[in-house]
Amino acid sequence: MLNNKSILITGGTGSFGKAFTKYVLENYDPKKIIIYSRDEFKQFIMQNEFREYAEKLRFFIGDVRDRERLVRAFEGVDYVVHAAALKQVPACEYNPAEAIKTNIHGAQNVIDAALDTSVKKVVALSTDKAVNPINLYGGTKLVSDKLFIAANAYAGNKDICFSIVRYGNVAGSRGSVIPKFHDMIRHGCTELTVTDYRMTRFWISLRQGVELVIKALEESTGGETFISKIPSFKITDLAEAMLPGCRTKEIGIYPGEKLHEIMITVEDSATTYEYDRHYIVYPQVKWNSRQKIDESGKKVPEGFSYSSGNNTEWLSVERIRELLETVDLEK
Repeated sequence: MLNNKSILITGGTGSFGKAFTKYVLENYDPKKIIIYSRDEFKQFIMQNEFREYAEKLRFFIGDVRDRERLVRAFEGVDYVVHAAALKQVPACEYNPAEAIKTNIHGAQNVIDAALDTSVKKVVALSTDKAVNPINLYGGTKLVSDKLFIAANAYAGNKDICFSIVRYGNVAGSRGSVIPKFHDMIRHGCTELTVTDYRMTRFWISLRQGVELVIKALEESTGGETFISKIPSFKITDLAEAMLPGCRTKEIGIYPGEKLHEIMITVEDSATTYEYDRHYIVYPQVKWNSRQKIDESGKKVPEGFSYSSGNNTEWLSVERIRELLETVDLEK
């Protein structure tokens, strides 16, 4: 599907953008991949990392806040993956106006630019924090999600659709618990601090996140939210896996932090279908004839919800230890 296609990634110099670019170049033959971001130094670094694919890559300096620049970058593009966002919870709390400009106004700019050019599909990255949000970052991403879903109402006769993929913190991502524990252990700590002993999280790798976006690009018809079926783990089990026999200290939950990562709410269950390796939350409104439900799945029961706390698949301490071997903690 991606062969001979032009693909643009907003925020393309981030961890996801690099992993997505590498995956596509190794598994498809795209016409070109455009890296759209505002940091010239990160683009320089990425150009060097991907120099063997130089003929396939284009680098655009630009901000999602700049609609005119987006329109110029989107010309001739088939697919857009929207990964640009302000993601750090404390930074968004302290700079709310900036978070709104990037995460909400930027999302609307991406939508408008896609509608005004020849783009065929847009897939936007969401987060568990957009579900029942309790911090500003989650609030802005909830609005962003709603904008991308509703964008299908404005497609008219254009051959374009908008969809979302949702997952939590990628294993080993900056600011998450794994690198935090790793740093404490590296500095000789024998006691690991845990915000709450009841806390759970999903385990998803960067590759799994990329594969979910590929699935959305291949299968979306408009308005879907794609969610992977992935295992959960207890934070206390993670501590034991990383430092066997360690003592732990409960220090209290951080502002804006949740006990569990929530992907699907009870309210979402009315339009949610289950498939072998993922769920899809379909939009409550159908705006055009292109939108379809994949009938190969089954409707989830009334009252269904999906969170890291009520999951049916859990990682043991031994399995967590095995998976940690695949996580790059030196980046």
